[in-house]
Amino acid sequence: MSIDPTAIVSPESEIGTGVHIGPHVIVEPGVVVGEGCRVEARVVLKRGMRLGRGVKVFEGAVLGGEPQDLKYRPVESFAEVGDESVIREYATVHRSARAGGVTRMGKHCFLMAYGHVAHDCEIGDEVIIASYVALAGHIRVGARAFISGGVVVHQFTRIGELAMVGGGSKINLDVPPFFTVDGVPGRAVGLNVVGLRRAGFGDEDLRALKQAYRILYRSKLRREEALRGIELLQNDAVRHLVEFIRGSERGICADRRTSRRS
Repeated sequence: MSIDPTAIVSPESEIGTGVHIGPHVIVEPGVVVGEGCRVEARVVLKRGMRLGRGVKVFEGAVLGGEPQDLKYRPVESFAEVGDESVIREYATVHRSARAGGVTRMGKHCFLMAYGHVAHDCEIGDEVIIASYVALAGHIRVGARAFISGGVVVHQFTRIGELAMVGGGSKINLDVPPFFTVDGVPGRAVGLNVVGLRRAGFGDEDLRALKQAYRILYRSKLRREEALRGIELLQNDAVRHLVEFIRGSERGICADRRTSRRS
């Protein structure tokens, strides 16, 4: 363990083996830092923050701060960052606004400089959140999604597994899994083909998802009729897509060509 003499580390925190804590870091009571973490200069870990194993936190990040919620009253709540994740300079993650609640980032996530994850968000494994992204409260992001720089996302919105959101987009409706969305407001522009291939999806999956996209957005069918047609494709990825859409409370992004909400 290596703790710089200028760091302020509460004796009521839990620090794992092999941890590096840099100059002028503040670790408040109740913080848990997993084994092998690196916490660089001027990082602040607020009470209720939990870092998994091997997490890297770069200069100036503030993790576990109080939620920016006008209804919030001081309660014991938490924020977690999963194993082997990377939090870059001046990023912020806020703890839950609910008593006993958790703001959660999964394993192997990458939150780039100046990104913000608000209270009660649920971020899946291997998610990439680029610089200047602002996630409002209660957002759900599926595994291996990619959110490009400068994106703003409305509270309670969902972004599906392996979705990609283009830079500078405004997202106020759900982003279906496997799709690419771009623009203000965000519109679907097709499949995230590069991400799908990197994740091991084969030609059969891509053909089925492309057909599902056409039925959903180009067939002019009502949503439920389109979903029944998509279900006939008999593909696991397509079934996941249908389940996500049926579970949407906000509605999903329109297609850029049709500008029709589904």
